[in-house]
Amino acid sequence: MVSPPETTRTPPRRRGEGQWALGYREPLNPNERSKKDDNPLNVRARIESRYAAGGFASIDPADLRGRFRWWGLYTQRRPGIDGGRTAVLAPEELDDEYFMLRIRIDGGALTTEQLRVIGEVSQTYARDTADITDRQNVQLHWVRIEDVPAIWRELEAVGLSTTEACGDCPRVVLGSPVAGIAEDEIVDGTPAIEEIVRRYIGDPELSNLPRKFKSAVSGSPRQDVAHETNCVSFVGVDHPEHGPGFDVWVGGGLSTNPRLAVRLGAWVPLADVPDVWHGVVRIFRDYGYRRLRHRARLKFLVADWGAERFRKVLEEEYLGRRLTDGPAPPHATRDRDHVGVHRQRDGRYYVGATTVAGRVSGSTLVALAKAAERAGSGRIRTTVHQNLLVLDVPEPQLAALRSDLDSLGLRSDGGPWRRGVMACTGIEFCKLAIVETKGRAKELVSELERRLADVGPALGDPVTVNINGCPNACARTQVADIGLKGQIVRDEDGRQVEGFQVHLGGGLGLDAGFGRKLRGLKVTADELPDYVERVVRRYVDQREPGERFAQWAQRAEAGALA
Repeated sequence: MVSPPETTRTPPRRRGEGQWALGYREPLNPNERSKKDDNPLNVRARIESRYAAGGFASIDPADLRGRFRWWGLYTQRRPGIDGGRTAVLAPEELDDEYFMLRIRIDGGALTTEQLRVIGEVSQTYARDTADITDRQNVQLHWVRIEDVPAIWRELEAVGLSTTEACGDCPRVVLGSPVAGIAEDEIVDGTPAIEEIVRRYIGDPELSNLPRKFKSAVSGSPRQDVAHETNCVSFVGVDHPEHGPGFDVWVGGGLSTNPRLAVRLGAWVPLADVPDVWHGVVRIFRDYGYRRLRHRARLKFLVADWGAERFRKVLEEEYLGRRLTDGPAPPHATRDRDHVGVHRQRDGRYYVGATTVAGRVSGSTLVALAKAAERAGSGRIRTTVHQNLLVLDVPEPQLAALRSDLDSLGLRSDGGPWRRGVMACTGIEFCKLAIVETKGRAKELVSELERRLADVGPALGDPVTVNINGCPNACARTQVADIGLKGQIVRDEDGRQVEGFQVHLGGGLGLDAGFGRKLRGLKVTADELPDYVERVVRRYVDQREPGERFAQWAQRAEAGALA
């Protein structure tokens, strides 16, 4: 019997990830199609000429739920929709006819005039709302599309912007809130941040990235911008031969697939930071994955390539030169949040004051600007911990300023729970949220200050409690001592109620890593103060000398964490 001729099987063709540099230019999902159809930056003209006059009903849905984000606009969640319905309703059923407007504050840097204008805009157009975010921005709510052009005029008259505050583009560049004034600063990153913004923000060549791109530049030895969680970060370091500069980190990000950034092993002088930043952004634009939305972040490309290949592509294809090898920065050993009174290098002082999870108001911001000016200051800073700093305060004015801050609910003595609790927007306004967050954070801070007054002095570093309304980790839940991810849970009577999946022992810096997620460890929202009190008291009782909460939580038996 004659055997049939052998045939060579063609291996299956690997499915493309939508990488432009590999020839995959045709959009592979509706988001990519929308960006190709019209550069999202163009939507501003339609807002000013058409939508502001025609009102909410006149807005094209492709603009409303897509391109508006490039100008800092998201529709709010319609009131009265419970968290159990978040994932089942269509976008148009979740949309309210009001907007959140995000004001981009690169480096967290504001003048008192700018802060006052934000507050006045809030009072006039946003029902006196204002939230400080953990990316140093300010968010307003209840904004009508009819008022957006007027808001832009008022903000832009004092040098503020909402350009690319959201969207698949380079978002706000985080910076040390004490850049240029701290006594212990390695290098002031402010010129690099200003140059990045001047050259590249609003550049149509960078306005169609696979997804959002997060950046940070800080020359503080306190490493105060959560650099491990950004797409690219420049971290201050002293090179033994070349002096002060920056260590480059890439590929960080949290959400449902968290990854910490990795070092490229490259040292960059201050003057070169904008060029290197530009190269990293373009790698993301050209090689980033565009086929699946949930993989369209730089962290996935870095995970697949590794730091060595990423650096090689950056040097050979985008910079045309080798970068200088450099040392890793030492771990920060001091508080990152800058709360309290601190001496500046010029002999004046800065005062860091805590909010409660970023929730303030327009009236508070106006009053803060006036209080700062009475104290001789013209500069305010926001922080990645949702707090505020007043810079340049002469020593004789400190007591009066601190009294003014206290009267506004901004505490410069910073008890451990006000310092340690952070929260995202939550179900009050966010269409992705499942549970309430800001109100829960306020209640939790109040309860913990009362219940744990006896252990506060013994804590040392504050125990961080980060509260998120959904799995997307806008409040950095996986890298908190106690991270709380909102979800619907069952109470002891079997009823579905708001609650949280608990992550324990996450951290950044010395404790860089993700928290333990113990099977079945969930708490209802009403049980939250009881749970946090119980776990913190166990930590205080069981810890070894000098042991931080994250260290204890990673080694503790599961029963001690329940």
